[in-house]
Amino acid sequence: MLFQSDKGKEPLTVEIHTEVDIVEARQKGRMFSNCLGFSALDQARIITAISELSRNIYKYATTGKIIMEIIENQLEIGLKIIAIDKGPGIKNIQQALESGYTMSGGLGVGLSGVKKLMDEFTISSQEDHGVNIEVIKWKKRNK
Repeated sequence: MLFQSDKGKEPLTVEIHTEVDIVEARQKGRMFSNCLGFSALDQARIITAISELSRNIYKYATTGKIIMEIIENQLEIGLKIIAIDKGPGIKNIQQALESGYTMSGGLGVGLSGVKKLMDEFTISSQEDHGVNIEVIKWKKRNK
């Protein structure tokens, strides 16, 4: 399987500093999700989530990283995506997760959209210490 090393499955990290890095994160997400056999629709969901998370890092924190790793349980295989930044943080997480909420005049589908696209969503933030978001998309194992 792709993304294996002597130590087993290694997470892949994309540092986000420029818009080009957003494109790289999307491409790596496409490779990962395709390699794991996700449907075209789920691949689109994963790539959209990565795009939104990367764009938020670039827009609000200026730098951070996207980490992608394969996770497994007995019934499913999944792709975990972790977005980490050391930016200003989110003052009101509940408000930021409301559909239509925006700080930048955009459409306001960012975090609430990511939450809807993925199977699991966890967020933590400390003002002036950044944001940590973990999302997972699961796929039933082939028998």
